[in-house]
Amino acid sequence: MPAIRLLPELLINQIAAGEVIERPASALKELLENSLDAGATDIAVQLESGGIKLLRLRDNGRGIDHDELKFALMRHATSKISSLDDLQNVASMGFRGEALASMAAVAQLTLTSRTADADHASQISAQDGHLSDASPASHPIGTTVEIRELYFNTPARRKFLKTEATEYAYCEEVFKRIALSRPDVAFSLQHNGRTIWQLSSGQDALKRVTMLLGAEFGNAAVAVSRQAANLSLKGFAALPAYSKSSRDAQYFFVNGRFVRDKVASHALRLAYQDILHHQRHPAFALFLTMPPAGVDVNVHPAKSEVRFRESQGIHQFIFHTLQQALAIPAQSTPSASAQPAPFNSMQHSLGIAQSNAAYQVWEMQAGQGQIPAMGATAERSGWQMGSGENTPDSPLNTHHAPDIPPLGYALAQLLGIYILAQNARGLIVVDMHAAHERIVYEKLKASLDAEHIATQALLIPVSFHADTLDIASVEAGQEALKKLGFDIAPLSPTTLAVRAMPVMLKQSEAEAVARVVIGELREFGASRVLTERRNELLSTLACHGAVRANRILSVTEMNALLREMEQTERSGQCNHGRPTWFQLSLNELDKMFMRGQ
Repeated sequence: MPAIRLLPELLINQIAAGEVIERPASALKELLENSLDAGATDIAVQLESGGIKLLRLRDNGRGIDHDELKFALMRHATSKISSLDDLQNVASMGFRGEALASMAAVAQLTLTSRTADADHASQISAQDGHLSDASPASHPIGTTVEIRELYFNTPARRKFLKTEATEYAYCEEVFKRIALSRPDVAFSLQHNGRTIWQLSSGQDALKRVTMLLGAEFGNAAVAVSRQAANLSLKGFAALPAYSKSSRDAQYFFVNGRFVRDKVASHALRLAYQDILHHQRHPAFALFLTMPPAGVDVNVHPAKSEVRFRESQGIHQFIFHTLQQALAIPAQSTPSASAQPAPFNSMQHSLGIAQSNAAYQVWEMQAGQGQIPAMGATAERSGWQMGSGENTPDSPLNTHHAPDIPPLGYALAQLLGIYILAQNARGLIVVDMHAAHERIVYEKLKASLDAEHIATQALLIPVSFHADTLDIASVEAGQEALKKLGFDIAPLSPTTLAVRAMPVMLKQSEAEAVARVVIGELREFGASRVLTERRNELLSTLACHGAVRANRILSVTEMNALLREMEQTERSGQCNHGRPTWFQLSLNELDKMFMRGQ
């Protein structure tokens, strides 16, 4: 067996580089963070061949003193921390003292820097781990780091780099993340001599986000801002109308650091869970600020993972903040041409108990490695299904009306599926089943939260055949059934009877909705049905209770539905995340018919 011996310093750094400097984008991230830690307000990045041939970064930060220049390229040399207490309260982006040493071990590196009190700049170079002496150089206050031929001396690592286009894409993504986090700093990016990004300092946060993520995101973005005790969550979350097939537009920062965290990701998914189609992903740029002692950033050398010391509290804070931000009143919703938008005025959120239960279930599953409907209320809200009324409750000509509701007034019903309405901007098209499904769903959630789902006894109980497991599930789940507004009891060893059901579902078939509830009880048990499975069950019940296609509505009923939508949270999307209405402006209609041309 070979003798145990110390590894050479160069080999140690080359091994470390495999973790810290995975590709040019990794090096760029470390350099950008160093510049921000140095107080830079202007950072310029130049790349050649995706950063493989050249990666140069210049900043106007504090600079590095001549006598300390050689230490900057040594492993575990840092100005950020000096004790364990500093590590547990680290507020800087970098602190490990590994990045520059790792780059110097696997690339041709030149470091030039000047401090404000120095007569001139100093420069030091590194190749194959050998450092030159610091020599005088010409350079303004600040620092320039130049990295050439990344992994030139470790060909086994270099062959794992992708094409220049791919490596550049990774670099640009890192650049965007850092630029998003600091709209007060000017950034520029050049690739192969071509300027790609030129971002000025002191930009408005929304302007910076819109520039980097696109105007479409900016138009769909809702401002998020909440502070509680020592926690603050700010930024922008896109409405469900703007969603992605991937997670590419998800930016979450903790104390200015871009991270991917399971606790935060679960809270964000939970906030979007019943307003976004299951095959789509939300888009957001959110910034969580908290005391450094409450989060451990020393989880991985790349510092892209964190651990919260009070993870459940963080989960609840993120979830409730984002859910409340997405429930926007009708009066404050930005109108987007031919785009659906939610008109919500109720500002309550799901109860703390439900959020706790959802978090606890997720935490349990994560520990086991498992994580990768038109029924009205009892008051009927002023509209009756199938009443046969035909007298409109408002004038059809609303163009000059002084107080036109956001969704306007109904004009007609199209093919028994869509409601056509006129508002101040033009034409509104509403999917009546999808819209009413959301209304019923939100009312069921609110009623269950209040532990008061209004029930209605059936004049004639509805009986149906059931097997022994269904009978057993009903007998064991009587308390849950009562909370859900159902009275279901066995009539015989093979028969169940529905004696009462929620008023909001009385438009649905009693046997169909009863089988849905019994199926949930049978598969998941009463406890899970009322906690983690609650929303899925209520969504299905709402679909059964919502007005069906081809149901003829009077103008009064259609207007009542529009008013309900304006008073319902997240009414811009159905329970499956699909849009419930679209706006067509008068200008767009004029263009279609070439009016004025």
